Amino acid sequence: MFSLVRFVTFLPCALVIVGCQGQAKPTSTATFTPFEVATVARVIDGDTVELENGERVRYLGIDTPETVHPEKPVQCYGSEASERNKALVEGKVVSLLRDGPDRDAYGRLLRYVFVDGTFVNGDLVWGGYAYARSYGDNPSLYQTLLQLERAARETKRGLWQTCQP
Repeated sequence: MFSLVRFVTFLPCALVIVGCQGQAKPTSTATFTPFEVATVARVIDGDTVELENGERVRYLGIDTPETVHPEKPVQCYGSEASERNKALVEGKVVSLLRDGPDRDAYGRLLRYVFVDGTFVNGDLVWGGYAYARSYGDNPSLYQTLLQLERAARETKRGLWQTCQP
């Protein structure tokens, strides 16, 4: 599991809620909280969930093998990715972090997802359930996700062991 505690050291200083040592504190009395909090009603597949409010969230910076695409068959390790995602987030309160565009072409929210101290996007890549992917944007945590993918590939975790490239 990719722990948020280990991950926080990668976060840009401005995103850390507790503040950054050596950085000037904002003079405004407004509280800055970059995270949205929501409950996951159901997992759609390995990289998409539906929230209790009906919004769909597409995980930012990753791509998992397809399981529900109307024009594609179930891909290698897609079912395992969906099951891992369910184990991580289904029915749980998650924190969502926006980084770049708010929505994709299908109207889904684009977010990094955190639950119970775990960076979900990172966990899926680290475990070999997902690929690091950037679709023209440059999310701030993409390089971190690429490093996690490299580690999963080199140690042949998940799809890197089971699936043909």
